[in-house]
Amino acid sequence: MLKRLNDVMANIERQLDQPVDVAELARIAATSEYHLRRLFSALAGIGLSEYVRRRRLTVAAAEVLAGEQSLLDIAVRHGYGSAEAFGRAFQAVHGVSPGEARRRGAVLRAQPRISFRLTIDGSGSMEYRIVDKEAFHLVGRRARVPLVHEGMNPAIVEFVRSIDQKTINRMMALSDQEPDGVVNVSAKVADDRAEGGELDYWHGVVTSADAPAGLEAMAVAAGTWAVFTASGPFPQAVQHLWRDVFTLWFPSNPYRSRPGPEISRTRVAPDGATAESELWIPVEQA
Repeated sequence: MLKRLNDVMANIERQLDQPVDVAELARIAATSEYHLRRLFSALAGIGLSEYVRRRRLTVAAAEVLAGEQSLLDIAVRHGYGSAEAFGRAFQAVHGVSPGEARRRGAVLRAQPRISFRLTIDGSGSMEYRIVDKEAFHLVGRRARVPLVHEGMNPAIVEFVRSIDQKTINRMMALSDQEPDGVVNVSAKVADDRAEGGELDYWHGVVTSADAPAGLEAMAVAAGTWAVFTASGPFPQAVQHLWRDVFTLWFPSNPYRSRPGPEISRTRVAPDGATAESELWIPVEQA
């Protein structure tokens, strides 16, 4: 898998002046587009499309500084329809306009080329099980929130606090299968999973029942799930579990992620300092 990912990076470098073809990159990586995006963002800490954009504008910056081509020629070469569009994208990455960058002493930001190397890790163990699950409903409350990689997510905290205990009790009464009790669910996550991107956050239960009045429902098709457990400081242990699933478990097991909601059942200690978590990730054979 490591060689395939580096082949993907080499292909990106050869075609920085062309639209990124994620289907071709997935073919090189011998996986699905969905899993490639998930795996890349987990390993690299940046979304695939955002990485390509930053690399493209890093190369473009060198051409801007060289001063041998017009800004419009550079813009067109890198896929921008106008100098204005190029200027906006350039400033978003470098903090200055292309014209300002041509002045002596301008400070620019470079996105280094990413390569993947083997490191000795995984001396510990990850507990998991594979579950084939029939179709079910997720019933509860839903909100569109920004993605936060580290620490508490203020939007989620505020949303959960807005749900009264009576509603929580109604949800709990519907829970009739595992993962049991109230769960936290991420769905319709922005492709790159970049910090600040958006996702549908559900606070609800897994059930065979339909949604009663006042609650929403999402139908989830039958499929295979990988189930992981972790315990430790809250929320770090939960967030690190998500990271470890994609950076350690997937590269060493014959599965890949598939589209579907990702379910976390977390039980926080009374003092709020620690938690036990169970994470359900939809998977398929690689």
